[in-house]
Amino acid sequence: MADHIPLNPVRKNSKRIPYINSARRSRYSLEDESSNLDEMPLMMSEEGFENEESDYQTLPRARVNQRQRGLGWFLLGGWKVLCGSCCDCLARICRRKKELKARTVWLGCPDKCEEKFPKNAIKNQKYNIFTFVPGVLYQQFKFFLNLYFLVVACSQFVPSLKIGYLYTYWAPLGFVLAVTMVREAVDEVRRCQRDKEMNSQLYSKLTMRGKIQVKSCDIQVGDMIIVEKNQRIPADLIFLRTSEKNGACFIRTDQLDGETDWKLKVAVGCTQRLPAVGDLFSIRAYVYAQKPQLDIHSFEGNFTREDTDPQINESLSIENTLWASTVVASGTVIGVVIYTGKETRSVLNTSYAKNKVGLLDLELNRLTKALFLAQVVLSVVMVALQGFVGPWFRNLFRFVVLFSYIIPISLRVNLDMGKSAYGWMIMKDENIPGTVVRTSTIPEELGRLVYLLTDKTGTLTQNEMIFKRLHLGTVSYGTDTMDEIQSHIVQSYAQVPSQPSGGGTSGATPSRKTQTSGPKVRKSVSSRIHEAVKAIALCHNVTPVYESHVGVNGETESAEADQDFSDDNRTYQASSPDEVALVRWTESVGLTLVNRDLTSLQLKTPSGQILSFHILQIFPFTSESKRMGIIVREESTGDITFYMKGADVAMASIVQYNDWLEEECGNMAREGLRTLVVAKKSLSEEQYQDFENRYNQAKLSIHDRALKVAAVVESLEREMELLCLTGVEDQLQADVRPTLELLRNAGIKIWMLTGDKLETATCIAKSSHLVSRSQDIHVFKPVSSRGEAHLELNAFRRKHDCALVISGDSLEVCLRYYEHEFVELACQCPAVVCCRCSPTQKAQIVTLLQQHTANRTCAIGDGGNDVSMIQAADCGIGIEGKEGKQASLAADFSITQFKHIGRLLMVHGRNSYKRSAALGQFVMHRGMIISTMQAVFSSIFYFASVPLYQGFLMVGYATIYTMFPVFSLVLDQDVKPEMALLYPELYKDLTKGRSLSFKTFLIWVLISVYQGGILMYGALVLFESEFVHVVAISFTALILTELLMVALTIRTWHWLMVVAEFFSLGCYLASLAFLNEYFDLSFITTWPFLWKVSAITLVSCLPLYIIKYLKRKFSPPSYSKLSS
Repeated sequence: MADHIPLNPVRKNSKRIPYINSARRSRYSLEDESSNLDEMPLMMSEEGFENEESDYQTLPRARVNQRQRGLGWFLLGGWKVLCGSCCDCLARICRRKKELKARTVWLGCPDKCEEKFPKNAIKNQKYNIFTFVPGVLYQQFKFFLNLYFLVVACSQFVPSLKIGYLYTYWAPLGFVLAVTMVREAVDEVRRCQRDKEMNSQLYSKLTMRGKIQVKSCDIQVGDMIIVEKNQRIPADLIFLRTSEKNGACFIRTDQLDGETDWKLKVAVGCTQRLPAVGDLFSIRAYVYAQKPQLDIHSFEGNFTREDTDPQINESLSIENTLWASTVVASGTVIGVVIYTGKETRSVLNTSYAKNKVGLLDLELNRLTKALFLAQVVLSVVMVALQGFVGPWFRNLFRFVVLFSYIIPISLRVNLDMGKSAYGWMIMKDENIPGTVVRTSTIPEELGRLVYLLTDKTGTLTQNEMIFKRLHLGTVSYGTDTMDEIQSHIVQSYAQVPSQPSGGGTSGATPSRKTQTSGPKVRKSVSSRIHEAVKAIALCHNVTPVYESHVGVNGETESAEADQDFSDDNRTYQASSPDEVALVRWTESVGLTLVNRDLTSLQLKTPSGQILSFHILQIFPFTSESKRMGIIVREESTGDITFYMKGADVAMASIVQYNDWLEEECGNMAREGLRTLVVAKKSLSEEQYQDFENRYNQAKLSIHDRALKVAAVVESLEREMELLCLTGVEDQLQADVRPTLELLRNAGIKIWMLTGDKLETATCIAKSSHLVSRSQDIHVFKPVSSRGEAHLELNAFRRKHDCALVISGDSLEVCLRYYEHEFVELACQCPAVVCCRCSPTQKAQIVTLLQQHTANRTCAIGDGGNDVSMIQAADCGIGIEGKEGKQASLAADFSITQFKHIGRLLMVHGRNSYKRSAALGQFVMHRGMIISTMQAVFSSIFYFASVPLYQGFLMVGYATIYTMFPVFSLVLDQDVKPEMALLYPELYKDLTKGRSLSFKTFLIWVLISVYQGGILMYGALVLFESEFVHVVAISFTALILTELLMVALTIRTWHWLMVVAEFFSLGCYLASLAFLNEYFDLSFITTWPFLWKVSAITLVSCLPLYIIKYLKRKFSPPSYSKLSS
């Protein structure tokens, strides 16, 4: 996979290899692994794999060939690197950040804070009132093209260098700058308005005198803030109190981590137990918080109350925090502010927008430098042929100004107007409605992409889970047979109506005492369905929530108070949409979860009876255990049951032997379903008491607590009865599969970066066909040290043509020690899935790809957590979705559905790049042809630095005479949109940059030299008496040649192109009447003038038409083969 990475092979059968490092000699030994790894390469040669993996410490260090930094390096761009480094260093010194520190925050007392903390204001503006003009001018004149125009325009203020009129130089430059400044000003005002809106949101602040309203930007560290339901949390808070009785609330974190699942947060016990809200000011308490950091999934702190004896200490973790930019989903919460503004987790994870410059602009910038070099050489040649007589230096500069049309100032104007036209076309395309172009400077980037980095939740998927399959081993139920399950459930609970708490016990009776030894009799399908549905309805972390509603007499009734368990106003809250889907399904088949708190849970049967269960223990889902469990006691019978559900890899060894689980899991996974295995185990009172004692003892141990707790729980997880296998589908966005297929065929490599779990990400990668059916998937094992990363990378290198799935933590370790090797390997994978990625990691991956591959990257996402990635990529696309508009507003292009990206890239990306390449080269050709004529003219007339065409002729040539036909190239297309979508392979050619390269540029230079020479020499040979006839003949032939060359360049005619051609010709013919200053009007109405112009034009254009015809016939481009 990475055979070309230069790393040394291993000598076979060598246990110790001497290693020479400049002046010292050291040997590897197994004892000192960390020091060894500093001198150890990632093994990348085939021979080395014949060694045992345990011998990886003996691999010799690979030498990476470092470039020698000498004078050549300095002259060839090293000076730029050094200047850049110096500027960065100065900027760092000027913007040296205050060191972030841990803090002690007293409740409701911002004045007690010893340090000054940042203001809680959101600021997305690039400039302020003082930096706007210098900033915009710098962004414009850092381009060689614009700086060159500025110098040439300024030179016209020197009388001895003046050639022509000032307006011919300053008007186009002023126009470009004015357009740019207006565009930037509009963007800046919009940003300012958005920031002002966010910073002006009002919140209730608790003070000694009661509640007061404060703006979001005026909130300080130590303030106690009240946040209502559905309100955005304005700063990072520690959760003190909630209106919910159970002391917990749900929050939505979609703008922080991109997950639409609700997260459960728990209030600090000490403050939640206070009788009233006002008592928060009667206690002396403080929060100790760690220093601000990037990680949104962890927090360490302490809550201390001093006015009690002994003082109360509570440890604080991530479940006691409410991060800024999340939204309260249930109840009203009160929190104390610990971090504000720039120190909040959401801001620390946001990268600032950079000014994006398209690859085409950089390529044109390089070509203009080459043209400038040619211009200077030509000027030196002219002065040398003069013999360096007189004030030759002044003449040299006059020649430079005279040939300044080689680099036409209209290049920038035409390209900028072209970009605006492409943006307008994209927004007007009826096939991709709702698309918005927010950055009009980079539409050509859409046609040059090699890597597409996409979010999962809300981008590829709708994040809507639907229960699809229930498998009991002998029988399987799909969406069309769910009514059978419903009838079985109704039947089960209708059998024993006389029992006090409903007939829920009858279905479970047969198997109650026989679980550990295995069922003695084969249970009926009905009882097995009943047990499976009951297990699914009990084993979860879902809470039903009832909206308060207004009664008949106008009083607000609390749903919990009168036990109004009506289906109309019930919603489910959980940290995983999978669990909600399972509970919704049990409701649809008759067993409804109606109430839940921290200690109990109630189900409603089809006949309306309530089954109550006491929750004894809950073992939450973790990415390590891959399962969750719950122990409940049924109140009516006193039976204790341990239910468990989890991933098949974790559950296979826990359940009793069976011969169908593995096969059915594979079948469901191939259908793109997320599978969960459900099992149960009945416990006697003695068994449970024994377990509880051991469990509590393990929880109190100081050393290896997690291991001891896990060991106690595992003692229960043996020989469990397998109840069923469930299949849930995360619905994909419309047409995701064909769109990904289209992009893959276009040669675009797709990386999925998600904050979701590894199993979920892998499942979606398969179901969306991001990973094709025939491809293997290599799941990168969790690594935490350099040695582990080394072994795992060696294992990965053996795999060929397989997709990579890696977690954020492992990725971080690999990048720390083996950045180059890892990126080299990953880039050769057909698809890469990175799960559990933080927003900053997503942006880091984008930057890595840009640095290591030098290819163009595109990032697409829909949540606030994707903003950093979108801004870091060369081209950012945001989707307006359920997760808000944050990504859409930060992106360069905003679309409404993922499927629109196909047309955006294949059609609009292709057209924008092809058109801009043709337009840029044609505008250069227009300048080079007139400069060639000027050179021929000057060389014939004793190398005089006198302009051939003056005043309005030059202005008219660059504008009214040729501008419209040349600009009409923005309507040209080489293939129809349908063809571009049908054959996405055509897109691969674009990424090679063949439409604009030094080769195509050289062809245009040769054409310009040929035509300029023919036009000038032809006019000089054919003129008879007066010199003014030369100007008339050559200029008219030049205009006709340019109009014919536009026609030659066009591949698909548009009616506006025809209009532009005839309009320009009409304008020129009409203006001849007013150009008596330059032309002899009596001569241009004669036959000799007409035939001479026609002859010269024919000689300049006809050979090119013949060459184009022959090339199309004998060496047609790929697109012409398709269109024919």
